[in-house]
Amino acid sequence: MTYLAPRQGLFAIIILVSFCLQTLLLVISTDQQLTKSREQKGEQMITQLIDEARLSLENKDRVSLSVIANRYTSEQDIARLVIKDNNDDILVPVGNAPMQQGITISQIATKGDVVIGSVALTLKDISKGEIIAMQWLFIIGSLIFHLLLWVAYGYIARPTKAQINALSRDIDDHHREHSKQAGQSRYGRHSVDSNTPVNDDISNGNIRNDDGLSNNAANGSANKGINTAAFHDGVNTYVNSQQDSEQGTDSQASRSNNNGAGDLETDRTHGQMNSGNKFTPSRSKLSSTRSFDNVSVQIVFHDEFNMLERLTPEMRMPYLALCTQLLNQALNELLTLPLLLGVSAVNKPFFDENGACAVLKANNDHAKVALAGVMLGKLYLMLNKIIHTKHIELSRFALPAKAGVSDQGQASAMRQLLETVGRKESLLILLPNAGLKQLSNHIQVHNLKRPTTVYERECTVFDGGNASIMERLADVRNAVLMSESTEE
Repeated sequence: MTYLAPRQGLFAIIILVSFCLQTLLLVISTDQQLTKSREQKGEQMITQLIDEARLSLENKDRVSLSVIANRYTSEQDIARLVIKDNNDDILVPVGNAPMQQGITISQIATKGDVVIGSVALTLKDISKGEIIAMQWLFIIGSLIFHLLLWVAYGYIARPTKAQINALSRDIDDHHREHSKQAGQSRYGRHSVDSNTPVNDDISNGNIRNDDGLSNNAANGSANKGINTAAFHDGVNTYVNSQQDSEQGTDSQASRSNNNGAGDLETDRTHGQMNSGNKFTPSRSKLSSTRSFDNVSVQIVFHDEFNMLERLTPEMRMPYLALCTQLLNQALNELLTLPLLLGVSAVNKPFFDENGACAVLKANNDHAKVALAGVMLGKLYLMLNKIIHTKHIELSRFALPAKAGVSDQGQASAMRQLLETVGRKESLLILLPNAGLKQLSNHIQVHNLKRPTTVYERECTVFDGGNASIMERLADVRNAVLMSESTEE
């Protein structure tokens, strides 16, 4: 059984009073500091205003005085500013809140020994709510601290089992002593004639005085004394039995805990035996730690109305040949970059109605094959955009494109992603962590919004590159467009 800390409610009241006093002292001290600083600021403002307005005040120039006063009343702390002449006639009354009460600071304006007027500045009263709003972080922190103190007291000040047992023994001894004193006071005169001492008989709950029985019949008050002693003995017996039952419950709980620990150890042993079996879960096909050596770069046309299928072969084949020539020239020029040293092409890609697929491989561990695939995809999109724009200007057929870069194992998944979520001129990337690490220092990517499949969640979209990568791509693009093969 768990007992609460003694007088926990009283301690909660003390904690609440402490928090309220601390908050009150905080508000009072902050109010005094702000009032003092505002008074100093107000005195400085009045002195500066008198220096600026001395000439206007001497001439009673209300316009100049009003302009000067308005410049000072722009402060939020000023409620009212009144400028008077030497006859106490108001020249300029201005202010943000003329009806608001506050501290008024007055000063006489003089020129030499002649009084030329006076200035009265009224500062706004500091709101207690504003102070609490300013110190909200400290007040909330103090409240949390006091709550933690109350919780800590309730946990630490709980009586231990030893203290509970000691308290039970003290109560038991007190009842026994009280019962003995009651028996001695009521049956003291029979203790001399009895064979057994009265104290021992009462403490054992048995009265064996034959003479006392006859006296009890004559005196009704004796029966009351016997019943009282028996009652106290019964209470003591009940307390002792409750202590024994609690000890038995604790021992039974410890035995059940030991049994539970044994069962847990048995389950752990079975789990270790099962872990040695050959039925271990295989690595997921889309694992972020999967290894890759080859990168597949897929380029497809963004053909929403299936215009490519409606073309005659005489128009379709030259266009596909031009796209194939652009892609191969871009691949050859790109692999000559020193940045992509160690990357080579596995196949010679060509375009058909379904697009083209270029496969790149890494010849050593330091080759950046993932970066090469992304650069190839982006490079062709840049070339295709120029060709598409030029063909449209010449009223010729052309289609925009989209590209996807993935490891060889996810080529089919990337093909599906290009059909479902690929947009015009977009570059999708589906690579493991090792490939994304190659790209992290050169390009930026972002995830797809509201993915509906696992592949869409793992897929990223090309979002831009750093200056060096974009300059390299621009140089390669220009080299491809100015090459002789492209011009032919």
